[in-house]
Amino acid sequence: MSNLEKTIANAFLEMAQGLESGSYGKKPRIALTGMGSEHGEENAMKAAVMAAAKGVEVVYIGSLEHEGIETVHVQNDEEGHKKMEEMVDKGEVDGAVTMHFPFPIGVSTVGRVITPAKGKEMFIATTTGTSSTDRIEGMIKNAIYGVIAAKASGVEKPTVGILNVDGARQTETALKQLAEGGYELAWATSNRADGGSVMRGNDVLQGTPDVLVTDSLTGNVLVKMMSSFMTGGSFEATGFGYGPGIGQGYKKLIMIVSRASGAPVIAGAIEYAAQLVRNKVFEISDNEFKAANAAGLNAILDARKAAAAKPAAAAEEVKMPPKEVVTAEIAGIEVLDLEDAVAALWKAGIYAETGMGCTGPMVMISEANEEKGREILKAAGYIG
Repeated sequence: MSNLEKTIANAFLEMAQGLESGSYGKKPRIALTGMGSEHGEENAMKAAVMAAAKGVEVVYIGSLEHEGIETVHVQNDEEGHKKMEEMVDKGEVDGAVTMHFPFPIGVSTVGRVITPAKGKEMFIATTTGTSSTDRIEGMIKNAIYGVIAAKASGVEKPTVGILNVDGARQTETALKQLAEGGYELAWATSNRADGGSVMRGNDVLQGTPDVLVTDSLTGNVLVKMMSSFMTGGSFEATGFGYGPGIGQGYKKLIMIVSRASGAPVIAGAIEYAAQLVRNKVFEISDNEFKAANAAGLNAILDARKAAAAKPAAAAEEVKMPPKEVVTAEIAGIEVLDLEDAVAALWKAGIYAETGMGCTGPMVMISEANEEKGREILKAAGYIG
């Protein structure tokens, strides 16, 4: 075949791939480090071939070769990672998929899974890395990171839900403040009867939100379970891996997979990376942070830091009001604030008790005092 014929053939191939993917122009060029997998290098090369068939130009970093795949030969895993970082830094590839990477504080990865109940895709924000050394601040940022990844994957208006873990209610309050400031945020509603934007285990399996917000350690466990629930845990068979590192001002597209990830998941991660490249993830990231900052993100985070740094006041002795029947429930209070919330009500002369339901901690109060009690707790910052 002549050079002209090859050029024409490549042009038609790119057009065909553009029709299939909805994107035209140069194919995304994604590096893959193949050494270090618990399933052997052949597993990684198989993933490279699978992704290449979907229109991604894969650069394999390892010791294996395959027709149609460019290989950069290295001697070991450490050398492979150095080569990958060099290629990303020099712009020789648009992004990379690897099994471990030391992200800086402030950057964490947004995983993408296929939920088992309905086969729906869901983004888990986040799964590796550390958005912040403060748990609540980290989860607030994770929500923005998740929205960025979802939008860069073609979800125009992703819905956001917060997993029912420690810090969920404080995160919800902060995000609602951000929304009130003008940041566009679409809330998911739990499929459980009591609804709300705090997600239960059922919602995780069903993929109720497009973006599930949690801390990265919990997110890491969820990705592992979602990816390998059919294989007993030894082989991650479905999904797109642990995702790209996202953070304000961060411009490296590094995707994480596990050493237990099978070829389908690694291939999915490569395709996830290619989609982010095509949809210009860093432009979307800049726009989202610009909107969040304009809506008061920094002020909200600074207020949290100031409250955390404030020295604890001397414990005030509060006399318990006369007991009464408590049948009303006020939820949405963090477990560590529960005793203080009850004390605030006692101080106002309202009898209340602590309680714990299936949705988390709650204050038990009489139905006659419920409305007034909510007002007191809201003014004190215990509920949103």
